[in-house]
Formats: sequence, C-alpha cells, structure tokens
Amino acid sequence: MNRLEGKVALISGGSRGMGASHARMFVAQGAKVVIGDVLTEEGQKLADELGDAAEFIKLDVTSYENWQAAVELAEQKFGGLNVLVNNAGIINFDPLTEYSVDDWSKIININLTGQFLGVKAAVDALVESAPSSIINISSTAGFQGIAALHGYTASKFGVRGLTKSIALELAGKNVRCNSVHPGTVSTPMNAGLDVADFNPMKRMGTVEEVSNLLIYLASDESTFTSGTEFLIDGGELAGTGPLEEK
Repeated sequence: MNRLEGKVALISGGSRGMGASHARMFVAQGAKVVIGDVLTEEGQKLADELGDAAEFIKLDVTSYENWQAAVELAEQKFGGLNVLVNNAGIINFDPLTEYSVDDWSKIININLTGQFLGVKAAVDALVESAPSSIINISSTAGFQGIAALHGYTASKFGVRGLTKSIALELAGKNVRCNSVHPGTVSTPMNAGLDVADFNPMKRMGTVEEVSNLLIYLASDESTFTSGTEFLIDGGELAGTGPLEEK
C-alpha cells in the first residue's frame, strides 16, 4: 500500500541525513517531493536518483524568498503542496563565556525562524490542498536543557511552542501541525558522538526509524492528530535508573 499516494511534500534540509531518508521513503510510499537545501550538489544528486517524483531547489531557510520559490515549484511541478517537513537545522555549542552573539543569532535564525518562514510561505498552499500536514523537527532538547547547547536548546523548545500555536490556528482549515523530537540519530551531524549512556537502548537511532514516524504524520492515518509532540529517543526521556545500592 502506498501510504502517501497523491501527497506532495516539501522537505527542508533534504539533501542528506534525516532529510534525504525522508525524501526516499516518502517517494517509496507514493509521494512527490521537493527537496530543499543549501547543499546543491548532494540535493540534485538525490533528486536525480528519485527520478520524476522529485525536484531539487536551493533553499536557505532564513530567506523568505527562497521559501516562496520552493512552494511555487511544488505547485507548478506537482500541482499543490500538502506536506511541509521543517527538517533543516544546525547545532553549535560553547560555554556561556565563549558562546557569541553571532552563534546565538545564527542557530535561532536557522532552527526556529527558518521553520516559521517555511510555514508562513506554505500556509496558503497547504490550506488549498488540505488535508495537509506540517511536521516540525525538534529534538529531545525541546524537553530538557543540555549544558553549553544554549542556542540549540532554546531553538528546539521554541519549535515545540510554535508547533502548538500553528496547530491551534489551522485546525479549522484541515491543516494539522506536530513536532517530532528525535534523540541522537546516526547522521553526519552526530558522527563520532559517544552516546553509550544517552538512552537505555545504548545506541543511536537510524534515520529510517525517524522517517517511518514521519510517514504516519504525513499520511491521512493521522488526521485527528495535531499540536502533539512525538518522541523518538530510545527511551532517553522516560526516566532514570535502575538505582544501585552503595
């Protein structure tokens, strides 16, 4: 069964890592996909691999004009847009004494403002093609602070809140909005990271595991689900323990 038959999706940060996995698996489930990214060579190669079901466009998520062009491409090439995946993001970190104002501004602009701009640019198309789904990628850092990841944590908490206000505003227009909160997933951004004690499963998640969740949220299987956080973290935020006697 093609669970996304007839769906048209725009995926930011779609050239590699989780975004590329989402694009591949969406197409495998019958969707048409616009891949947006600043990584033009990798993005075009992926679009070529996926054939007529995919198009690539250069997308800097801090540019509203870039977002408008990506939405226009989806409408012109595939006839509409009813899935927006706000996947693009970066990470930076340093102690407060070394974490610069530029570091803060850069990550907030990409991770949080970039998602707002995507929704703003796409909202009319999403309403027109409803039922539609907005999927905002956050993190377990949207639930708990991480020392020295000041901008990252703030941006991911912000995505969680933005998702709820969007969900409430668009519920009456048959457009739902949910946030996905991965733990540590095996992507280029996390290469070489030691996660042995991050979660009770003692491993990183795979990009395919995250993509499977997104297929559900993009499909009409989730039409009564909006404003909700979906953790996919190997049990990381379930709690602590077991306790050991001294």
